[in-house]
Amino acid sequence: MIEIFILSIIQGITEFLPVSSSSHLILISKYFNFSNQGLSIDVSLHIGSFIAVLVYFHKDILSLLDNKILFLKILISSMPVMIVGFYLVETGIIDKIRDIKVIAFTTIIFGVLLFISDKFNLEKNINENFTFKSAFFIGFFQVLSLIPGVSRSGIAITAARLLSFKRIDSGKISFLISIPILGAVSVFGIKNLILSDNLNFTYLNLLSIITSFIFSYLTIKYFLKYIKKFNLNIFVYYRIFLGLLLIILAYL
Repeated sequence: MIEIFILSIIQGITEFLPVSSSSHLILISKYFNFSNQGLSIDVSLHIGSFIAVLVYFHKDILSLLDNKILFLKILISSMPVMIVGFYLVETGIIDKIRDIKVIAFTTIIFGVLLFISDKFNLEKNINENFTFKSAFFIGFFQVLSLIPGVSRSGIAITAARLLSFKRIDSGKISFLISIPILGAVSVFGIKNLILSDNLNFTYLNLLSIITSFIFSYLTIKYFLKYIKKFNLNIFVYYRIFLGLLLIILAYL
C-alpha cells in the first residue's frame, strides 16, 4: 500500500515535469526494493496521469473536435513514439535498457540539451505556428523518450523550444501530445486489468490510478503557472545533480 502511494506521487510529479518519470520509478524501486514496481504498475500509474490531463485540458480537447487540423497534428506528433514503443515492449527490448548507467548519462545529456533549447527566442505560439512540419519534428524527438532518463515531457519541450516556441506554448504542446500517448498506454493497461484474475493485482492498480491522478493534476496546474514566470534552469540543475549521483552509484 505504502509502496503504491510513493510510486503514485513520483509518477504524478515527474510525468509532466522534464525530469523523466520512468527513471525515477525504476530507481526508487531498485534502491528501496519495492516489490510492486514493474511494467504493469507503470502502466496503471500512467492511466492516472492520462485521466488527469483529460480533466485539466477538457476544454482544449473539446475544441479539438472542431479543429480537426490541430487534432491531426497532435496525432502525427504522438504516432512515432507509440509505434516504436509498441515494438520495444513486444520484443522485450524495453526491459534491457532500464539500466542505471543508461539513466545516469541520459539524465545529464538531455538536461544539457534542455538548457540549450531554453535559451532560444520566445517567438512562436501553438495557435499560429504549430505546423505539420513542427509536429513531425517534435514527434521524431519524442521517440528518444522511450530511453529511461530522457523524459517524454522534457524532450517534447526541448524540441518545441528548439523551434522557438514560447515556453508556455512548449509546455502546452507537450501536454496535448501526451493525450494520445497516455491513452494508448491506458488501453494496454485496462486490458491487463480486465484479463487479470488476481484481485490484489486489480486493487493495487486501481489504487495507483487514483493517487497518480491526484498528483498528476496538481503538477500540471502548477507547472504551467511556473513556466509562465520562470525558465527551466531548476530542472536542468536537478537533472545534472541526479545524473552525477547515479554515475557515482553505478561505478563505485
